[in-house]
Amino acid sequence: MTAELPDQASLQLNPDGSLRHLLTLKGLDRELLVRLLDDAEQFLSEPGVPLIRRNTLAGRTVANLFFEPSTRTRASFDLAGKRLGADVLNLDVNTSSRKKGESILDTIYTLEAMLVDVMVVRDASEGVPAFIARHVKDHVSILNAGESDVSHPTQGLLDILTIRQHKPNIQDLVVTIVGDIEHSRVARSAAYGLQTLNVGELRLVSPPAMAPASGDLDFARIVDNLEDGMRDADVVMALRIQRERIGNLDGIPGIDEYFANFGVSEERLKLAKPDAIVMHPGPMNRGIEIEGTVADGPQSVITQQVTNGVAVRMAVLEHVAGHHNV
Repeated sequence: MTAELPDQASLQLNPDGSLRHLLTLKGLDRELLVRLLDDAEQFLSEPGVPLIRRNTLAGRTVANLFFEPSTRTRASFDLAGKRLGADVLNLDVNTSSRKKGESILDTIYTLEAMLVDVMVVRDASEGVPAFIARHVKDHVSILNAGESDVSHPTQGLLDILTIRQHKPNIQDLVVTIVGDIEHSRVARSAAYGLQTLNVGELRLVSPPAMAPASGDLDFARIVDNLEDGMRDADVVMALRIQRERIGNLDGIPGIDEYFANFGVSEERLKLAKPDAIVMHPGPMNRGIEIEGTVADGPQSVITQQVTNGVAVRMAVLEHVAGHHNV
């Protein structure tokens, strides 16, 4: 696992300190991170109430470039752009010219020629969003919608927003994340954001073979026993386990063994605080990383994470388009 490039945080900002690209939460200014969360809350409405819409992106074009499969992230960026009045283009990897051999920069320059203003990029290769950000014209913004196992900043923002809605004093919280930490961009993004907000204690729980490499995420407590990780936790987040990875690498347990030792069950949840919330970035493998009764139970805020995803992406789009209130 290669750490995120150190200059990405500065690459994200305009000279006045406003957001131009969103590539990572690592090193993002605390004030800017909080402002993104605050702005996202303005886009939330109760079920059954008319959606909050604005025309702040009217005349702008947002292109979703998903070179890796996605359902939730792609759909939420699509809805976010449309609810802000943008023209939204969804580029399907299966029909794109990149699939035919066109270089990624050729694709980007083609979209620039079509007057695209914001490009939302998801790619299985590390460094692609930052690479594109260094080559686009000054008026174009790049948003990282999932990069290898390195970064997923809007997911991190929506996870932190969900935590903040239920547990406002983040500096007092014990947050436990359990799963394949080493290969999780979700865990990394949430961890970096929580670190910026001075979380009380962050516990990263996984089998030893899935633990983060030495030197990476050293600010967190690394735990290989879920009971220890869950005890007195305020927030418990289970990560999706890639089925193809279970049992295929040395030291990684099989499915039954994984759930027996690292699955978030009703019994284990009793070790956390009585008012602890349960999270999952989705899609869930029920009976592997989380018990179905926990996912659907009263402590679960998983559907709220999905709702918050659209609001967060609306806030980010407004920021990079220069329409937010400073």
